[in-house]
Amino acid sequence: MAGSGTAHLRKDDPNILLSVQNLVVEFPVGLRKKVHAVTNLSFDIAEGETLGIVGESGCGKSTTARAVIQLPKPTSGVVEFEQKDLTNLKGESLRNIRPDIQMIFQDPISSLNPRRSVFNIVSEGVNIWNETNDDSSEDRVIEIIKDVGLDVQEALVKRPHEYSGGQCQRISIARALVLDPKIIICDEPVSALDVSVQARILNMLEDMKERYGLTLLFISHDLSVVKNVSDRVAVMYLGKLCEIGDGDLLYEEPAHPYTRLLLAAIPDPNNKHSGNQDILEGELPSPINPPSGCRFRTRCPRATEKCTVEEPEFQQIGNSDHWVACHFPHIDGDNKQDEIIWPPQEAIEGSE
Repeated sequence: MAGSGTAHLRKDDPNILLSVQNLVVEFPVGLRKKVHAVTNLSFDIAEGETLGIVGESGCGKSTTARAVIQLPKPTSGVVEFEQKDLTNLKGESLRNIRPDIQMIFQDPISSLNPRRSVFNIVSEGVNIWNETNDDSSEDRVIEIIKDVGLDVQEALVKRPHEYSGGQCQRISIARALVLDPKIIICDEPVSALDVSVQARILNMLEDMKERYGLTLLFISHDLSVVKNVSDRVAVMYLGKLCEIGDGDLLYEEPAHPYTRLLLAAIPDPNNKHSGNQDILEGELPSPINPPSGCRFRTRCPRATEKCTVEEPEFQQIGNSDHWVACHFPHIDGDNKQDEIIWPPQEAIEGSE
């Protein structure tokens, strides 16, 4: 895994709204150490598309989301939104971009101001950015509150603590939608909710996406959730991407050993991947001192010496929108550990 390279980016697609290239986020620990939270991460999102980023806790998903909106600014790399590099913007220039990029946070209740009414929370953005000071802003707030399934009269007087967790997430979605953004970053928006509430929130997001023409970056540790909402899916492990591409292709024929293990863990009696023979070994390495070469090699059943010394780069599988960063990926649905290795061994030896 631990893939690098930008071969999977759609550089010639004019519809690309957000492009992240070689993103690095590091945090100092003590005097000489640092946490390698995100390392050389690259992905893009086309207008009207939903990209799902999935991975286990601690892999850097939320850090990636916050780095995209420059909270905090990444250590290095490029974040292009409508061909503008956000990492080079400061002050008023960056502030003017904020309405177009909104975020839904993981904990809906703590992300809302407990001292304000729900109507004031939702309307705050338009009150700040409404330059004409006309009545259209209040009409917009009323429309959005109704669209997310809340009562406007209650929203005028009630505060967040008087609503359930699912309703608070609806408030968060309304707050993000009211400025008519071009992209919304959803950081585990349903992880704190009951399963029945999750379904309603996900369905509402899908309706809002179609109604308002939204582009979504959807982050979750739950592959079944990501599958239902995403057009493309990216799998992260220890701060790096290991597989990315069309959601249906990735779920049908996962090529990376880590993706296969995640899919096998989905608690579904009809899960076709539950019988794969891969076994996850070892402990999750520390992001302070990540493994050399492929970061997944310490837990991978297919790792060799090549994985120790050489970091894999993204390679396309066939002619499809399916990319994997692995020296020995699973190809063509072969579930056996001793399957034919791809690329062929002679190709590997010839490159050394």
